[in-house]
Amino acid sequence: MRWKGRRQSSNIDDRRGRGGTPRLRLPTGRRVRRGGGLGLTGILVVLVIAWVTGINPLTLLSGLEGGGGGYDSPSYETGTPQTPANDEAAQFVSVVLADTETTWGQILAEHNADYPEPTLVLFSGSVPSACGYASAATGPFYCGADRKVYIDLSFYKQLAGQLNAPGDFARAYVLAHEVGHHIQNLLGILPEYQKARRTMSEREANALSVRVELQADCFAGIWAHFAARQKGFVEEGDIEEALNAASRIGDDTLQKQAQGYVVPDSFNHGTSAQRVRWFRKGFQTGDIRSCDTFNAKSL
Repeated sequence: MRWKGRRQSSNIDDRRGRGGTPRLRLPTGRRVRRGGGLGLTGILVVLVIAWVTGINPLTLLSGLEGGGGGYDSPSYETGTPQTPANDEAAQFVSVVLADTETTWGQILAEHNADYPEPTLVLFSGSVPSACGYASAATGPFYCGADRKVYIDLSFYKQLAGQLNAPGDFARAYVLAHEVGHHIQNLLGILPEYQKARRTMSEREANALSVRVELQADCFAGIWAHFAARQKGFVEEGDIEEALNAASRIGDDTLQKQAQGYVVPDSFNHGTSAQRVRWFRKGFQTGDIRSCDTFNAKSL
């Protein structure tokens, strides 16, 4: 993957090594409307996206109008965002994030929709977010409440070593997957999922989570599809690195590695075969409509 010298994203908040204790701002208890309403133009955009994705437009409207918002959640005051340090790991994720911005910006622009870009937060050890306090053990994650992706870059050492998934494109796949969750959030899918799981059993919620995660894998594959079309960016063997990474972090593989057996009812990300299949589907088609995991009879 020839990433050096390419455009870097400006949407990086580097919190590594930041001292001090975050100040918790307690919720006020009032209801909030995320974004203050869509308006006629916004509604038309949602209808376009619904046509592209095949998702019920009422689902998108309820998610974007604040239907999944509920009451204010606790948030943290963390100070002024910091620019990324001049190190190779930060530069790499900044380049990948910039390319996802270009890809998804173009995809949505083709349907007259804007792409609100997510912020990538780099942290060390632990980090406060609008979704709660998380440690590096959580792994990379996306918080829909603040539209930010969080990653402790030491995870990439674990990915290459403990999980045996080395390579630049394996690392890029992980970030593209989290950006996939951002796309789901913009489409109203994540708010609807979070609302639905409140009334589900643990087994049902896990099964729905698998479909959410596999769709994010498919969206990551769409990014890879367009990345591979750029001259001199993706090299031979890169896509195989991503497929290997998808395979190495399947629920069945991780459970076998950790405890020697699998518990299918506890799967919440999908098996290795499923994660590979949906990433490959997005990569081969480059079409967001191919990523409808919710109506797929077989995953």
